[in-house]
Amino acid sequence: MIDSPPEPAPGQGVARRVALKPGLYFVATPIGAVRDITLKSLDILLSADVIAAEDTRTVRKLMVLHGIPLGKRPLVTYHDHNGPAQRPRILTALADGKSVAYVSEAGTPLIADPGFPLGRAALEAGNEVFAAPGPSASLVALTVSGLPSDRFYFAGFPPSRKGALTRWAEGLRRVDATLIIYESPKRIHQLLDVLTDALGAGRQVALCRELTKRFEEVLRGSLAEVTETIAERRLKGETVLVIDRGQPTETDAQEMEYALREMLKTRHVKEAVDQVAARSGLPKRVVYQSALALGRKE
Repeated sequence: MIDSPPEPAPGQGVARRVALKPGLYFVATPIGAVRDITLKSLDILLSADVIAAEDTRTVRKLMVLHGIPLGKRPLVTYHDHNGPAQRPRILTALADGKSVAYVSEAGTPLIADPGFPLGRAALEAGNEVFAAPGPSASLVALTVSGLPSDRFYFAGFPPSRKGALTRWAEGLRRVDATLIIYESPKRIHQLLDVLTDALGAGRQVALCRELTKRFEEVLRGSLAEVTETIAERRLKGETVLVIDRGQPTETDAQEMEYALREMLKTRHVKEAVDQVAARSGLPKRVVYQSALALGRKE
């Protein structure tokens, strides 16, 4: 949501009216600071024949802040729940040779956003699709994370159910790239716990929240360290978690098995697994499976 004081008064914006080709225009909008919008995006919002938005209240506020009148132009609500009902209306406008601007709630459309079916339907109907690039929480988080940016994987929002979340996290172990994940502040603690088990407590991360806003915060460290830092906190604002790719470990299977054998002589399985995983940097699940295999052998 927009988190800046109204700077330009209505009617005093810098947008200029331009001749737009018929087609669908995906317009990126600020993820926090209202001035992060591009001039091209403002031009499109001023010039489009129809404006579609995930949340019409947000786009109205954005247009007022930048002095862009809606006039008599249609303003169409388009989101996950009403997409099937609203797409025909938008496609009809495109078929009539009109320009339609689609505005996401915040950030770049189609990135964890309901705009994908609309863009696909527009293309299948023979329309042109354009993009006005701009803010994106995923790229902002990657930029400030301090983690490798040469190769990254956007994993979007994780499943909410524990079993599906665990399977999803385990699948990320095989991704040889920096990971970018969106999550609600209500579920971030559970996500960190599951990722620690799946990826290992030592994996480096950056937990980013309230990006570009007044209370922006970036917590960097290992999964274990960041988990401990926020253990007693109730975070606010949408969060982006950036995770370093897995590093090759010097601990081979024989060394891990030896360490487990020694630990299991004096400790319960859970404690032995926790300590071997922490020392080796291997995911707990991998070490646990090895411990079970040792038990079957013996």
